[in-house]
Amino acid sequence: MMTSEMITWLYVSDVAGSRQFYEQGLGLSLVLQQGDCCILSITKTALLGLCERPPPRQTPGLLLCFVTEDVDEQVASLVSAGATLEQAPKNNDTYGIYHAFLLDPDGHRLEVQRFHDPRWKTTR
Repeated sequence: MMTSEMITWLYVSDVAGSRQFYEQGLGLSLVLQQGDCCILSITKTALLGLCERPPPRQTPGLLLCFVTEDVDEQVASLVSAGATLEQAPKNNDTYGIYHAFLLDPDGHRLEVQRFHDPRWKTTR
């Protein structure tokens, strides 16, 4: 059986506020609203699910990474939407990327990055 889509679920304290944050900060669009849960489209096959569950459960090892060509613009958009900047955009020579780290309103860690490695585009 082949997987057709992937949904990454986050438990949040305010589903409406978190939905607004991800729609404004990343330009995601609503796929389905289900009461205290919603699903947003990242790409055609990658989705972000948000469920209101007080108190929010956070997994320290969880990192949502968004790949874009314009890291600076995406970081500015997220900060404008309410994200906390943890690390300003910078080059990381070890991994051949340009990236930044932020926290969403519930404290989930986000990374925004661009690959310098030309192999990234050939594998996609």
